[in-house]
Amino acid sequence: MKNLALTLLLCGSAFSLTGCGFEPMYAKGGSKTAQTGEVQGDLALVEIGNIPNRDGQYLRNALIDRFYQDGRPAQPRYRLTIQPIRETKTDLDITKSSDATRGQLRLSTGMVLVDITTGETVLNRALTVSGSYNILGSEFANRVTEQNTRDNALNDLARQIELQVGLYLKR
Repeated sequence: MKNLALTLLLCGSAFSLTGCGFEPMYAKGGSKTAQTGEVQGDLALVEIGNIPNRDGQYLRNALIDRFYQDGRPAQPRYRLTIQPIRETKTDLDITKSSDATRGQLRLSTGMVLVDITTGETVLNRALTVSGSYNILGSEFANRVTEQNTRDNALNDLARQIELQVGLYLKR
């Protein structure tokens, strides 16, 4: 009897998802109107400004890969400006001999999305991401693990920016 009730409960909750208005953001087709278009197509209307420093170049390239599936926009509707990336390193897990065995890397930036036609700021967000890495005995290994953590954090920032802009364009 308990199994039957559990089965009915699970089936009922699965069917309720279809009626709640749930709609995937990146789905092709579906019930969207021709005016709104797909989110990926709308992301292609965003001009990405230059971001200073090497990390900024990496982040901008990651955003270009995510936003422009069919090339850069000829007539962009929005301008995305990313503030310079601020990096903070912290030593964690200090041993008795005052050596750190773990490090934390935190990257912070801000993004501003401007509607080019009106000049109005439509989205303004502060973004922070952090990652940690092992501090090893080899200086080369430390540099490699720290750079890998930095690259992963920059990719995570790109995902956050894509999500924020996509949610705004989807609304």
